[in-house]
Amino acid sequence: MQTAATVTRADQTRALRLSTIAFTACFAVWTIFSIIGVAIKAELGLNDTQFGLLVATPILTGSVTRLFLGVWTEKYGGRLVFSGQMILTALATWALTLANSYVMYLVAALGIGLAGGAFIIGVAYVSRWYEAGRQGTALGIFGAGNVGAAVTKFVAPFVMVAYGWHGVAYAWAEALALIGVLFFLLAKDDPELVERRRTGAKAPSLAQQFAPLRNLQVWRFSLYYFFVFGAFVALALWLPHYLIDVYGIDVRFAGMAAASFSLSASLFRAYGGVLSDRFGARKVLYWTFGFALLFLFMLSYPPTDYVIHGKDGAIAFSTQMDLWPFIAILFALGFFMSLGKAAVFKHIPVYYPNHVGAVGGLVGMIGGLGGFALPIAFGALLDLTGVYTSCFVLLFVLVVIALTWMHLSVRAMERAVHGEALDRLPQLPEMQEIHAPERMSMPRVLQDWHPEDPQFWARKGRAVARRNLWISIPALLLAFSVWMVWSVVVARLPAIGFDFTAGQLFWLAALPGLSGATLRIFYSFMVPIFGGRLWTTLSTASLLLPAMGIGYAVQNPETPYLIFLVLALLCGFGGGNFASSMANIGYFFPKSEKGNALALNAGLGNLGVSVMQFLVPIVITAGVFGALGGQPQTMSDGGQLWMQNAGFVWVPFILAATIAAWLGMDDIADARASFADQAVIFGRTHNWLMCILYTGTFGSFIGYSAGFPLLTRLAFPEVNALNFVFLGPLVGALSRAGTGWISDRFGGGRVTLWTFAAMIAATFGVIFFLGTGSFLGFFACFMALFFLTGVGNASTFQMIPVIMTREVPRLMPQLDSEERKRQVAMESGAITAFTSAIAAYGAFFIPKAYGTSIAMTGSAVGALWGFLAFYVICLAITWAVYTRPGGLLHDIEHGRTPQDNAAQPAQ
Repeated sequence: MQTAATVTRADQTRALRLSTIAFTACFAVWTIFSIIGVAIKAELGLNDTQFGLLVATPILTGSVTRLFLGVWTEKYGGRLVFSGQMILTALATWALTLANSYVMYLVAALGIGLAGGAFIIGVAYVSRWYEAGRQGTALGIFGAGNVGAAVTKFVAPFVMVAYGWHGVAYAWAEALALIGVLFFLLAKDDPELVERRRTGAKAPSLAQQFAPLRNLQVWRFSLYYFFVFGAFVALALWLPHYLIDVYGIDVRFAGMAAASFSLSASLFRAYGGVLSDRFGARKVLYWTFGFALLFLFMLSYPPTDYVIHGKDGAIAFSTQMDLWPFIAILFALGFFMSLGKAAVFKHIPVYYPNHVGAVGGLVGMIGGLGGFALPIAFGALLDLTGVYTSCFVLLFVLVVIALTWMHLSVRAMERAVHGEALDRLPQLPEMQEIHAPERMSMPRVLQDWHPEDPQFWARKGRAVARRNLWISIPALLLAFSVWMVWSVVVARLPAIGFDFTAGQLFWLAALPGLSGATLRIFYSFMVPIFGGRLWTTLSTASLLLPAMGIGYAVQNPETPYLIFLVLALLCGFGGGNFASSMANIGYFFPKSEKGNALALNAGLGNLGVSVMQFLVPIVITAGVFGALGGQPQTMSDGGQLWMQNAGFVWVPFILAATIAAWLGMDDIADARASFADQAVIFGRTHNWLMCILYTGTFGSFIGYSAGFPLLTRLAFPEVNALNFVFLGPLVGALSRAGTGWISDRFGGGRVTLWTFAAMIAATFGVIFFLGTGSFLGFFACFMALFFLTGVGNASTFQMIPVIMTREVPRLMPQLDSEERKRQVAMESGAITAFTSAIAAYGAFFIPKAYGTSIAMTGSAVGALWGFLAFYVICLAITWAVYTRPGGLLHDIEHGRTPQDNAAQPAQ
């Protein structure tokens, strides 16, 4: 049988040499825009953001296709896939010369991006030729093909000066096509593919190849590669432009200076493979991130003038990094990034020897996406701040996150092995004599929690669960208040002297919705990992950042727009809290009371939107905090506002809620689970179906809350919408809190079905009264919509634990009774939180749909028809899957009491 250990050294060398040459050629083509893009920028008159998008577009295709090319390489072999990929890329490079507009250049750039997929093809191909002990060195040598970026920067400027950028495209396309043909003729099929053909074994299925992607470890590797490779590609593309603008050198000198970085970040990758084989990949990554922090801090510091008021007068001096020190530091940074690239890919064939294509494809894709996203971010940061070194600040933050995550993961692994021994050690050696290991045990952890046991629930469970619920509710109310406060602040910024455009204000208003929804995805899994008590305390305390930040930022009209963008993103902390809060409370209550408990938590928490819309307009009109709160801002009409109070007013309540969460809440031992355990929900069909249904209810609630005032003002300009904005969220929040018992009594599926039917009718009423111009009819139908969203919010969440109580025994029959209960609770909590994350995007998309509809048709009616069609889809899903005769919930919800439902959920 032929394996990597039995193939000849000559065959190994042939495979490695051919793959490295091919990868070098592909990488030279992949980064071609770093040189010819300068000429195209001048030809088309592009700004920095457009230029960043152009040079990054090939990186997008090269990144996304890596996942599929890796899988195809495992299935069809590197010889065939590599050759085909190079020939197709050559054709796209030649087609670039035919483009005649910016859009056509972008389309051609997508095709050129196929060159970036060469990396994962080579990794999957080369790794099959070498045994584990030599894979790090072999992949390091192969990865040195990144030097193709330096080849482009050394050679392309001279070709472009002599023949124009078209000449560069023709030459690179012809060379790549020739290498593709030669690779097909000279390379051999890898030993694993040969053996599979000999035995007639089937290639692994897509499900088998993608199975490891559920591991959090794979995504951690992806973050590392996002920096060591993605930032390398981004800087390789960005540096010629940076050097020309900052240091005023010509394109040939800029290309050679940037090439020195590409050279060090490529050639030393082979050495990184050797070091990873010898000292271990983890140690090499520590070296990479540690030195990268130092070099990026030096590169981040912009030219600065200082004036110090000394005793003998002013002392003035300035700091600035000259060209040659800049090049030297970049070279050193590239050296350690090249070591890091080898170290990351040393991990993959060791941890996932049978899934190198899929895992390496994902890691390579995320790394490549760094090469796409970072140049765009560099251009946007430069346009926003005007500071050239802002690109290095962004990379510095990225390295801090990667190093922190890696170190915490290493410590967690060590603790899993030596946890008890570590608990016996003091924090400081001097404390050895007074150290008490028992004090290290986690406080307030409920080791025995059986809410479905009636005696336990009556004796102890109900009191503990209600205490946690009534501490969670005000914390969640504050989270919603902080999440939505930005909408009120943004509307007032022009009146107090902030000169932002309408587009800038729109993004400020939209970003909390986007960040809050995105954070919910991550917050969904935090409670089982950290515990509900600790995570509620931390997530509530995090609200202090946007609350205090807003209070300080709005007092100075000179505050940069970038600061407001950051604060808008930080307001998303409030939106994220909902997912973890609901997951946490769901663990405490039995199924018979879970619907009402979740409805109270969410409904009274949602009330924070209405509280904010009612309270903030009042507190900003007076100096509530006296001298401590700062001076008022003078409005354009001569009036005064204390806009900082919109943030400061929440601070004392956040502090109180944080303390209450830490002192009064509990953790449930059985609720602990890793991300990998919870990731099982991504394979559950009902998780995705409930995402759709909850988007129809909560997505509508939060989206209508954000868009109702604007829609009212546009449709009925004679009405003062500010007098009514708090009523919609108030009605929706109270209906959710007050109607949870209905779902517990009659079944969440039936209530959801009738709720969507009523929402269809109410939406049609809104459309009708908009057409007739009746404000009273419009307002009444919208209040009905808000009421119905609250009812639906409660009923959809009541459905989730009932669904999983039926599904888990079917899908995991090997579990015993106690394991099944824990699995149901864990999956129900994770699905509840994840669906809330997806639905929260309604805060962005519903107002955006209004704006798009108005821009295209002059009316919001088009958007409303779209919402109505979506409710029809939700109604159909609810009936077809859950409530029709034979549906999943039909038997439970017909002819049984709530006690029957709780006692016999799987029958």
